[in-house]
Amino acid sequence: MPQAFRPAASVNRAVWAWVALGWLGCLLLPWYALQDMNGLRAVARVWSDEPAGNALLHAGWYGRPWLWAGPAALAMAAWAALLPASRRQGAWLLAAGGLGLLVLLGSGFAIGARGWAWEWLNAAWGELPMRQPGMGWGAFVVLSALLVLTAFGFARRGFFKGDLFVAAAVLACGSLLLLFIVFPVLKALSAALFSEDGLWAPALLWERVASERNFGLGCLAGGQRCGVAWNTLFLGLMTATSTTLLGTCMALMAERSSRRYARPLNVLALLPIITPPFVVGLGLILLFGRAGLFNQFLEWAFGIPPTRWFYGWFGVWVAQTFAFTPIAFMIMRGVVQGVAPSLEEAAQTLRASPLRTFTTVTLPLLKPGLANAFLVGFIESMADFGNPIVVGGQFSVLSTEIFFAIVGAQYDQGRAASLAWVLTAFALAVFALQRGLLGRQNYTTVSGKGDAGLAMPLPPLVRRVVQGVALPWMAFTLLVYLFALAGGFVQTWGRDYTLTLQHFRTAFAVEWGAFGIVWAGTAWNSFFTTVQLAAWAAPLTAAVGLTIAWLLARTEFRGQGGFEFSALLAFAIPGTVLGVSYILAFNVPPFELTGTALIIVLCFMFRNLPVGVRAGTAAFKQLDRSLDEASLMLRAGSVQTLRHVVLPLLKPAVVAALVYSFVRAITTVSAVIFLVTAEYELATTYIIGRVGNGDYGVALAYCTVLIALMSLAIALIQWVVGERRLGRRGG
Repeated sequence: MPQAFRPAASVNRAVWAWVALGWLGCLLLPWYALQDMNGLRAVARVWSDEPAGNALLHAGWYGRPWLWAGPAALAMAAWAALLPASRRQGAWLLAAGGLGLLVLLGSGFAIGARGWAWEWLNAAWGELPMRQPGMGWGAFVVLSALLVLTAFGFARRGFFKGDLFVAAAVLACGSLLLLFIVFPVLKALSAALFSEDGLWAPALLWERVASERNFGLGCLAGGQRCGVAWNTLFLGLMTATSTTLLGTCMALMAERSSRRYARPLNVLALLPIITPPFVVGLGLILLFGRAGLFNQFLEWAFGIPPTRWFYGWFGVWVAQTFAFTPIAFMIMRGVVQGVAPSLEEAAQTLRASPLRTFTTVTLPLLKPGLANAFLVGFIESMADFGNPIVVGGQFSVLSTEIFFAIVGAQYDQGRAASLAWVLTAFALAVFALQRGLLGRQNYTTVSGKGDAGLAMPLPPLVRRVVQGVALPWMAFTLLVYLFALAGGFVQTWGRDYTLTLQHFRTAFAVEWGAFGIVWAGTAWNSFFTTVQLAAWAAPLTAAVGLTIAWLLARTEFRGQGGFEFSALLAFAIPGTVLGVSYILAFNVPPFELTGTALIIVLCFMFRNLPVGVRAGTAAFKQLDRSLDEASLMLRAGSVQTLRHVVLPLLKPAVVAALVYSFVRAITTVSAVIFLVTAEYELATTYIIGRVGNGDYGVALAYCTVLIALMSLAIALIQWVVGERRLGRRGG
């Protein structure tokens, strides 16, 4: 039942709770972020110490009067909570929450660690004597309370059908999307419009984007190399084409050929998800690198000396095809399963041959899957950082150029931002092209009517082509993974194949010292940090993603289209661009997060958020709205309906969101390569460091441990969440 129809005392209880939480943030928590003080010590000094001081101490004693806006807004909201639930109460809540947010956020952006944040404020008001660092936990709690109270005000005014929970969920999720996706991406892209001195210079964008380094055509004019933009576009198109072709062949073989291929293909599809993105590249180096088996065979059989022929665009393309083909397979397998057999039977009833039925009925119905697989392959290729850095050699792409522009000696934010413009433009162009090609066509094959037909087997010619392409590729893929994992168990690949566990001892040695266990291995620090941060990010990603999916599927509100676009924007934005965005957006007040564990968790969370949204949206389409409506008619609130009715039926989506977000947090490299520090080193950056030093054995040993860890985590998540139960149990 909507909250607006409940008794006033029950409804206002939620308002009082958020007012009380806001006062807690004002009185008992440090307002600003602390660098060198632990939490308990800071809380104990909120009334006596300037760095750890609360809002009232800073506003009344340390000359920051703009912070009085928080207590004043909370006092106004407390007065509104005394009123009965009505439109008048809503107006007071809107005024309190809205004005409080406006003043606190406005002052946070306008006043930084050096005074006024913008030069025009200096010119207008003169030098500001007071400074302020980034916001801390006290500010976070107060701003959250004011945001929710603003949402309650909208609900009281009749928006969101008067439902307080829906209003709060929409504003909270929308604010998160604006703050951690839209704002940093716009911040990063806008950096290309400023000079190195911070002056507005929009002409620099064209100069930086159109440079010879980006769009040069030296390779076509007889030179040695093309621009990095052309390299990236060429590689993305090549990878998208090869992964879509191979993934489609594997999907057809799994669903329309012999069933004995289904289980091996399922295992093969899981491999790239639970392996770091450069494992394939390392396996290919062991096969085709300078000391690889292939070069050794050529030298032994034909006397051809080993060379670095594999390093370059060809090696990166092969590595990306290996890494991303199983993702295309998973996409295409679902699409092949969705083709209605009755349509194929109708064509054969009209005397169409199996081959003609396949080419005129089955294949056209696969277009949405083909377009999605191509899009995913293209974006994954452009965002890929691990494989180009491992096997790229002198072949440069945009992701590696952005990395070296940020962390190299040049530290050129403007160049990094201009490259981000190019990378984002490529991704959005392919995304728009896909939507344009598929948007006006109908591919519906599953309706409310039953379909008891049998799927048509592949025509003999198609079956031979599919198996001729897919079977050798499967065998080659398993061989590459076998070599990649075997490299961690031999002394020195290419020279000494003696079996050893020394690489595992180097990374994960455990000793017993005078004070107990000593984690002596060099990889333990990055291992524990990665697991801890991924364990924090996974449930948050699943919770926010499924909440957004519920809002999109079960509610209606103004701006829903923009809300959905923001939620899925992280999918169209390559991870490298998102990482650069976080560096540029969160290294200054009011949100000074660079160098902390929190920024890595947030990057994990919002980079993987679209998966939770898509999984939840697909699951909600299978649930009849009458289930929600029946619960509401029995006077259950939105929270109760979600908890007792919806969530038990969403277990497959919960498992998918948790598994994907945890595993991707473990294996992500492109988005977080800019955010790691010596204190918060991650597994992927540790492995890249070892690869850069030529220590492939330790790198591959670490990859083996990560694969075992993620397999165990997937099984544990599935066991904890459980399976969805449909139907009635016997008495």
